[in-house]
Amino acid sequence: MILFPAVDIKDGQCVRLKQGLAHEVTVFSNDPAAMARHWADLGARFLHVVDLDGAFSGLPKNFGLIQDICLGLSIPVQLGGGIRDLDTANAYFKAGVNRLLIGTLALTDQEKFEALCKAHPGKIGVSLDAVDGRLKTKGWVEDAGLDVFDVVPRLTKQGAAFIVYTDISRDGMQTGVNVEALSKLCEATTLPVIAAGGVTDLDDVKALYPLHKKGLQGVITGRAIYAETLDFAKALNWIKSQA
Repeated sequence: MILFPAVDIKDGQCVRLKQGLAHEVTVFSNDPAAMARHWADLGARFLHVVDLDGAFSGLPKNFGLIQDICLGLSIPVQLGGGIRDLDTANAYFKAGVNRLLIGTLALTDQEKFEALCKAHPGKIGVSLDAVDGRLKTKGWVEDAGLDVFDVVPRLTKQGAAFIVYTDISRDGMQTGVNVEALSKLCEATTLPVIAAGGVTDLDDVKALYPLHKKGLQGVITGRAIYAETLDFAKALNWIKSQA
């Protein structure tokens, strides 16, 4: 199971939001690239980056900064936020991003999403961001009118390589993970699933770990490692000890 440290970028800073709300922001660093290197130095196997400005605007607002992050790391980078056309995707792959996470486009334009998956097989994941199972789009501000389980079969058929499931009500709140929802999702798809939202401490990592046998590929952690309620290095060592 992979523990993904999150570097969320807004206005050129490394931040965390509460429940995806743009005004509920906490700044953790003015240098996202340095923060990315910090997690890599602690032993991260994969970095999760989100362009929050891109998610809200639909445009690659922090392209140069994300390119700098990729150039400064020897570990792969997974990126989401504002990727809504093939040209943007192509540019990010050329900049060094290893795989992309698509949210709004996957739910609003099936033709473009499928073309993106075909152009970059195995490298396009889907961000399913939900409140009580109902999906949100455009930076979590619009209701997609769909349930998580409504879209999973179609996304699989179109070529999605993995799923990141975020429980928005728990994101940035440090209220614990929704193990039940994640277990049901893992059972409902053959795609690798990554959990996001609600991780507070090592107990949450331990609670999710058994799901790796059902297809849970990893866990994304943000606020918990910045607020130090989760010791990132200690969590990595615990996961390694289970192998």
